Amino acid sequence: MRRNHEYYMNLAIKLALKAKGRTSPNPLVGALVVKKNKIIGKGFHSKAGLAHAEVVALDEAGDKAEGATLYVTLEPCCHFGRTPPCVARVIKSGVKEVIVGMIDPNPLNNGKGIEILKQNKILVKVGVLEDKLKRINEHFIKYITKRMPFVMVKVAQSLDGRIATKTGDSKWITSDKSRSFAHRLRADFDAIAVGVNTVLRDNPKLDAWFSKKHPIKVIVDSQLSTPEKSNIFSTSAPVVIATLAASLGQETENREILAKKAKIIEVKEKAGQINLKDMLKKLAAMGITSILVEGGGTLIGSLFDEGLVDKIMFFISPKIIGGKDAISSVMGGGVVRVERALKLKDLTLKRMGEDMLIEGYIK
Repeated sequence: MRRNHEYYMNLAIKLALKAKGRTSPNPLVGALVVKKNKIIGKGFHSKAGLAHAEVVALDEAGDKAEGATLYVTLEPCCHFGRTPPCVARVIKSGVKEVIVGMIDPNPLNNGKGIEILKQNKILVKVGVLEDKLKRINEHFIKYITKRMPFVMVKVAQSLDGRIATKTGDSKWITSDKSRSFAHRLRADFDAIAVGVNTVLRDNPKLDAWFSKKHPIKVIVDSQLSTPEKSNIFSTSAPVVIATLAASLGQETENREILAKKAKIIEVKEKAGQINLKDMLKKLAAMGITSILVEGGGTLIGSLFDEGLVDKIMFFISPKIIGGKDAISSVMGGGVVRVERALKLKDLTLKRMGEDMLIEGYIK
């Protein structure tokens, strides 16, 4: 039975996802070499600096690749990076046809690889399962086109929108199943960010229980008030503290102490607080392509106010905390009219034990 292009591209996507969370700042890419309806080579990009997916697949296929079809989720590159251009290897292999899931959004490539393949008499088809591929590489696409990290806000809240009681107690609002899922989620991001109030109130470790990869921890702390013995320093994962320049912020003796435990980056000021857009640009310049923001309400609200959030995950527990002084999940300035409220698109709802997970993108 002859398989269609979508069948093989789906298999290539499954291969690509084997490296989820490990290829940054590169994209997830999978590839297959198919001849006479038989897969003779397969591969995926496992880590930045290692061989690209199509090279791995073609190496496995060997001489049999001549006259075959190459399926690759992302356009083969034509520029020198940490590895040589892939188009040269594709041309040398003798494949007659290349099926490309999506064009590479990297300005260094962006269609150039496809043109080179065509110039070498290779048939090329582009755009197979493109929408699906844009989702799995949303971190890379935002970073490579905007030079800004992809920002996702994750909230664990009560039914009435609280993340802690009026006394600051927050353990535990959501279920074990929700918390386990959230910890696994951390490994998919380059960094986890929290405001200093979350560090002071909850003293989190921000580690990833189920992964060998531990994301960079980012603390947004305009006054450098993070305690030196905070749990956030208790693991080997790097810590970055974003603060105001010494001339703008309150200079403290803590600066010298914290500089021994974390990388301190100074960012511009906006209305007496950290300029979050400038902070994100500086984090992107460090190679951070994606950030999972876990709290607190002030940081999350400010990110929404500034239009800097790409995606949300709200875990909602069937509990009502109440109290006007309880801590809300989203604070900041907010909107003045309901009609200006932020709206979501591509919304999904999922049961997570007794909780409900709402996931969506900011329009």
